[in-house]
Amino acid sequence: MMLFEPVQIRSMRLPNRIVLPAMVTRLSGEDGFINQEITDRYVRYAKGEPGLIVIEAMGVSTAKSGPLLRLGEDKFIDGHRELLNRMRAVSPSKIVPQIIHFLKISRSGWRQKVMDLARDELRAIVRMYGESAARARTAGYDGVELHMAHAYTMSSFLSLRNRREDEYGGSLENRLRLPSEVLAAVRKAVGVDFPIGVRFDAEECIVDGYGLNDSKEIALRFARLGVDYVSLSAGGKFEDAVAKAGEPVYPYTGYSGDRCMPGAVYQDGYNNYLADGIKKHLVAKGFATPVVTTGKIRTKALAESILNEGKADLIGMARTLLADPDWPKKVREGREDAVVRCVSINVCKALDENFKKVRCYLWPKGALHAPESSDRTAPGPVAARIAEEPKGHVRISWDAARDAGVYGYEVWRSTDGMPFQMISAIRGNMHPTYQDSSAVAGAALRYYVRAYSLAGSKSAPSNTVEITMRLP
Repeated sequence: MMLFEPVQIRSMRLPNRIVLPAMVTRLSGEDGFINQEITDRYVRYAKGEPGLIVIEAMGVSTAKSGPLLRLGEDKFIDGHRELLNRMRAVSPSKIVPQIIHFLKISRSGWRQKVMDLARDELRAIVRMYGESAARARTAGYDGVELHMAHAYTMSSFLSLRNRREDEYGGSLENRLRLPSEVLAAVRKAVGVDFPIGVRFDAEECIVDGYGLNDSKEIALRFARLGVDYVSLSAGGKFEDAVAKAGEPVYPYTGYSGDRCMPGAVYQDGYNNYLADGIKKHLVAKGFATPVVTTGKIRTKALAESILNEGKADLIGMARTLLADPDWPKKVREGREDAVVRCVSINVCKALDENFKKVRCYLWPKGALHAPESSDRTAPGPVAARIAEEPKGHVRISWDAARDAGVYGYEVWRSTDGMPFQMISAIRGNMHPTYQDSSAVAGAALRYYVRAYSLAGSKSAPSNTVEITMRLP
């Protein structure tokens, strides 16, 4: 199975198997309407031509909760229709919105729990999901995705921490009850031909949270109810979040947040075993429901190995496409070397945590969206130097490239004769130096640096510099 093979999902035919998962931008105003910055961000994604674009989570209720898109009232439909027109003018990508219900939270640290919701509130949640999904169809979306992951209402009902004492909590069957009712209401609202996806946590990644044993059964229930794809995440929970005085709790600051957005210290494809387990379980039960895997997938080789080994059917790339929205187009054209690679340092996550507009660390300073350029002229080579620092790291420095429009620099390392791997990238306007704090004494280390342009065209490698750090 190849990455650029199309896939049919009910009435929706994706041109390839790359998915842009819903990803917070902090670009929305508090009024919930589509604005120019939102439009520009998603048109930029569309130009890269992923198979499926999932527009960031939008509220199903009329309650306000800071900057968040909305589909809880008819007045929002026109804005979504215009966004779709703009995106479809530049892209064959299919487009769905992710719709969400959230529990209340305050700056004092108080947050509403599933135990606090009365029966009439649960019925209202079911109704709101159905009505918002119907608006998504009216607006012209190709399908709809239901947010049942992370710290929000549906995920909190699925959670093993849901200890309601009525039929909506405790046992797995009871914890599935509200999500099942929501799915039934959405299907009734949108009709039999409209694709419905669900994004949920394949593992909660918290103490006393559920793991793969439960998530396999959750996915199976969704498949039995006719869901057209399941998109898998992990973690992102309030229970292990780091509290800040005077700020609402941010659910991606603890270990579960790391698992949701694995940083540089985690291996690529860190969460793929979850998709593998769920996919095998669905197949064993006779279901071909497509599975979307996510979590630090940055290369064509890794993406295609996942597909070819049957671990998943679709490849979710969030931060990878934030760093370079043109990843799908470049790779399809055989230009993977021109991809601007995400380095997983999670500046984007930190901006979200601090209620700032989400940007990529690698973008030019002050840019609100990824740059666009058709210039395929590579920058000239740079000259590198190396030194061992007394504080236990290696410092690589180089002469700044003289070319105009240099976007940044890649740093590559080989350890004990193994193949070179890119270990980081530095923005072009920063001081041309990198401290490798993961280097260890006794290993023979070799480094080179490459400059790249706004279009991702890379220079030839610099001279190779070598060092073996002294053992204590």
